[in-house]
Amino acid sequence: MDYTDRAYWNGLIKMSLSKFFILCVLQTRPMHGYEITRAVERTTNGCCSPAEGTIYPVLREFEQGGYVTAHTEVVQGRQRKIYAITARGRAAFQVAVEAWMEVTQCLVRNECVTGETAASGTGCR
Repeated sequence: MDYTDRAYWNGLIKMSLSKFFILCVLQTRPMHGYEITRAVERTTNGCCSPAEGTIYPVLREFEQGGYVTAHTEVVQGRQRKIYAITARGRAAFQVAVEAWMEVTQCLVRNECVTGETAASGTGCR
C-alpha cells in the first residue's frame, strides 16, 4: 500500500462518500439502483460514481438496517427494485452531514494539517 499515492486517497474518500450521497439523492424521491448511480454522479459533478458492485451491497446494507425500504415495480417493461429513504435514513443522513461539516471545517481551518487548535477551542474529533 502506497499512502503517498493520490489514487489511494481519492478512492478511499469516494468510497466513503458513496454512502453519504446515496442517502442524499434518495431524499428527493424513491429510485432504482441505476437511477441512484446517475443521480449521485450528477449531484457530485462526476466526482463520486458508485459502481454496480458497490451500490447494491450498500443498498442491501441500508435496507437491512432500516435506512431504506425497497419494493419491486415494472419500469419501462423491466422489473426494478425501487428504494425509498425512511425516517431512520433521513436521521442518519443528518448525522452524516454534521460529521462531514465538522471534518470540512477542520480542514478549512487547517487544524488537522498543522495540529493547532483554533481560538474557538474546537478541535478535530
